[in-house]
Amino acid sequence: MGEWDLLGRLLEKVQSHSTVIGKVWLTVLFIFRIMVLRTGAEKVWGDEQSDFICNTQQPGCENVCYDVAFPISHVRFWVLQIIALATPKLLYLGHVLHVIHVEKKIKERMVNQAELDDKASLFLRRTFKVPKYTKSSGKISIRGRLLRSYVLHLIAKIVLEVLFIVGQYFLYGFTLEPRYVCSRSPCPHKVDCFLSRPTEKSVIIWFMLVAAVVSLALSITELLYLLGKAVKECAARRQDYTVTPVTPPRSQKKAFQKHGKVNQNFVNLDLELQGRKLGMNGTAGAVDAAAENSTGEIHI
Repeated sequence: MGEWDLLGRLLEKVQSHSTVIGKVWLTVLFIFRIMVLRTGAEKVWGDEQSDFICNTQQPGCENVCYDVAFPISHVRFWVLQIIALATPKLLYLGHVLHVIHVEKKIKERMVNQAELDDKASLFLRRTFKVPKYTKSSGKISIRGRLLRSYVLHLIAKIVLEVLFIVGQYFLYGFTLEPRYVCSRSPCPHKVDCFLSRPTEKSVIIWFMLVAAVVSLALSITELLYLLGKAVKECAARRQDYTVTPVTPPRSQKKAFQKHGKVNQNFVNLDLELQGRKLGMNGTAGAVDAAAENSTGEIHI
């Protein structure tokens, strides 16, 4: 099927912009879901409506019973499931390509700035943002807006995976019985309908279910890994910007107060000595002034 090849090429581009767990998830999707669906499930199911046989000759009864037993074909249900799970990945790929395009333009502007003089170059460097998502190797760094986008696409995948697993259970369960009893109109009475190869189909159903559960577990693990990584980065960033407090801890508060009192006593003693010196100098100056005045009066 050419449609699967197109989807595979698109998801291969996402693989280079994903984490290690995300790459494992894509491997599970390609090998254990798409390949099994293409090679096994489509051939096993085939034209299943023609193989659904009921022991009645009533016109329309067989079609109605098949519609009740299988509201949607298993193969078409799994195709919708894979497309729905791949949609958040493709949206994330679109965001990544947009970020790469924007930062490519920024790099071109920075190259043009290098040809200008130093003042203009410094001004333009402050005006334009420096690329922070793309690395020199061409890969991207999952942080900031890309990290939020990646987390949102993981949450969407987890929700969709759970909805499809629950939906499959309520539609037709996880096993197929060889006989299905139908009593819908226009059937005149209870009619026994028989499925072809129910055991083989049940094995494939369980295989696809296990692959879905493994994909769900990988998505949850990847989400927890990214959240833990983000928390560690925030804690490290806060520790780098922590300022030493001015107020000492309680254990050092008494020693700090004693040391302050000793310093204050030395300051007070120094001020007192300086005041005494100033007072003595002031008294001697007054005596000299009085003597000069008296001498001047005699000469007059």
